[in-house]
Amino acid sequence: MGASRKEILSSEKTFSGAQPTARTSVRARERAKRALVLALVAVLIAILAPWGVRGLGHWLVVANPLEPARAIVVLGGRVPFRAMEAASIYRQGWAPEVWLTKEVRSPEETALDRLGVAVIRGEGYNREVLEHLGVPPSAVRLLSDPVQNTVDEVRLIAGELGRDRGGRVILVTSKTHTRRVRATWSAIVGAAPRAVVRYAVEEPYHPGSWWRNTRDALDVSREVFGLMNVWVGFPVQPDRRRE
Repeated sequence: MGASRKEILSSEKTFSGAQPTARTSVRARERAKRALVLALVAVLIAILAPWGVRGLGHWLVVANPLEPARAIVVLGGRVPFRAMEAASIYRQGWAPEVWLTKEVRSPEETALDRLGVAVIRGEGYNREVLEHLGVPPSAVRLLSDPVQNTVDEVRLIAGELGRDRGGRVILVTSKTHTRRVRATWSAIVGAAPRAVVRYAVEEPYHPGSWWRNTRDALDVSREVFGLMNVWVGFPVQPDRRRE
């Protein structure tokens, strides 16, 4: 026998009520994430208050002692300074290869392609810088998978180390980016394989007065929020719809 009209209406009401419950759950999780981020901001302010803004600029910069490694990796961005530092480390004999990452094509690069304008990408400049500074072409390796952010780079590099059975890598980045690179490696990879984090010595940066120029102020602001994103489990993700 078929269900009564009353039972059908009751079932429809139950089903329609489930959707708002699901939406409410999503909204609750989003509110929890925002609350956690705000809490971390408050904690960060409390920690850094005794140092003031001057101390924040110094706190972001970290470096590990150099150790023999499988490769030196030039993280994407800030041409030519990171490649210059990688060439210096290579000439000192700390690793037999220099690896380059390549970024996904940006909307600007895609637009230039459509216009028929030649695009020279950052990894191309980095290769030229390395070779100009004495790194043999045979020692330079371009990692094949494109990356969009630091998390992508860390996963790619760790995967390459696993395939090569290498035990250590030297990561070269900008001064303000070093603490976030170290935190990202720790969060995603852990203690093994190991990453030695180094910064580009010749890149201009004024840690004691970073708020006085737009370049340093933007760098510090991005890194502070980037670190908070690492600490709360990477809730903010890049827009991958363009890939």
